[in-house]
Formats: sequence, structure tokens, C-alpha cells
Amino acid sequence: MNTPEKADDLNECALSMHLGDEHDTLNAGARLAAALEPGLHIWLLGDLGSGKTTLTRGMVQALGHTGKVKSPTYTLIEPYVVSRLNLYHFDFYRLNSPEEYLDAGMDEYFSGSGVCVVEWPMQASPYLPPPDLEIQLTPEGSGRRIILRGTSEAGRTCLKKISSAADPV
Repeated sequence: MNTPEKADDLNECALSMHLGDEHDTLNAGARLAAALEPGLHIWLLGDLGSGKTTLTRGMVQALGHTGKVKSPTYTLIEPYVVSRLNLYHFDFYRLNSPEEYLDAGMDEYFSGSGVCVVEWPMQASPYLPPPDLEIQLTPEGSGRRIILRGTSEAGRTCLKKISSAADPV
């Protein structure tokens, strides 16, 4: 895995790196965890099997969770009360309509100070609040490319913390 680089071709508020394997993806999640602040909304974008849940697992474990970290594909949400944060992992893949997001009362989680990490956010659009950080995972060679984009001031601050950390992902 290589060190994060500013993705100048995307915009000044983005980082991009190659993740060679699952270990690299877990490490990227751990590095992201160190930069998280309460109230962040993070959208995870990518096809099935692109590493969204693995990245989240790296975040949750780095925050101190010692139990199993699984995809909330059937439960829609997995809450983690860890270290300094409440982290809520959502997976909206199985929503049949955006209104199901509202009917389930999920919007309440996004108004608090917890970090909301969302897989398949478009399934809840237009009701889901905008992200602070968008993370795109796409296949690249035998691994994947991760691109992190700060879409708010809080998201850009998170990216600055990641890119200025001394240890490479």
C-alpha cells in the first residue's frame, strides 16, 4: 500500500491511495478512525465486495471494539459505543424505497453527535443528510483504490488530519 497522496486531478480536498489487500483496508480504516470527530457523516461508495465493511471494521476496531464487526445488510444499523465516539454503521442496500429510511426512524441518528458511516447512501436519498466525507472504493489491480473527498469543513479537517499523520496508512 502506498502513502496517501493528494488527488490533484480530483480536487484539493481529496486523498487517494492504493490498498493492496484486506490488511491495507483495515489499516486505512484505523487511520481514518484516528481522525474522526463527533457528528461526522461518512458515505461509503462502491460495488458489492469493494471493501466498505472491511474499511468500517478497521475504524471500529481501532476505536476499541473487540467484538465482531459485521455488515448491517439485514439489520440496517449496527451501533458501536466505542472509546470517545458513538459510531453507527448503516447499510441501506436492501431498502426498497427511500421512505423506508424515514419509516424506520433512522433520521434521528443523523441529528446527534454520533459518527454515521453509511453503505449504499443513495438508497435513502433524498432524505439522508449530505456527507462530510465521501469514500469511494473501486477495484484496482489485485487490490482497490480508495478516494476520500471532504465535502464539508468537518470532512476537510478530517482529511487534513489523515494526510498529516506521521505513519503511512
